[in-house]
Amino acid sequence: MTIGKGKRPHDPNQLAAWTVAVSTGQIPAPQPDVPKPGTAPASISEYMAAIGRKGGQIGGKRRLKTMTKEQRRKIAAKAAKARWKKASRP
Repeated sequence: MTIGKGKRPHDPNQLAAWTVAVSTGQIPAPQPDVPKPGTAPASISEYMAAIGRKGGQIGGKRRLKTMTKEQRRKIAAKAAKARWKKASRP
């Protein structure tokens, strides 16, 4: 059986053969497609996903800084009620 370069096979037996072939050096290990820094993403959906990830990483911290003490207290109370409500269910 010959398994060339490309995607990993989905069939478990072929995947096992492919894994052995890669680990023994019979075929080269696949290189991940990593875009070069500063290049444009391939599609608009990839771009939007990257922007969303970036915003999600800083969103909670920034939101916490901009909230008043009273707003944080209300959110914490609502979260506590939700936790206690879950615990009381049989």
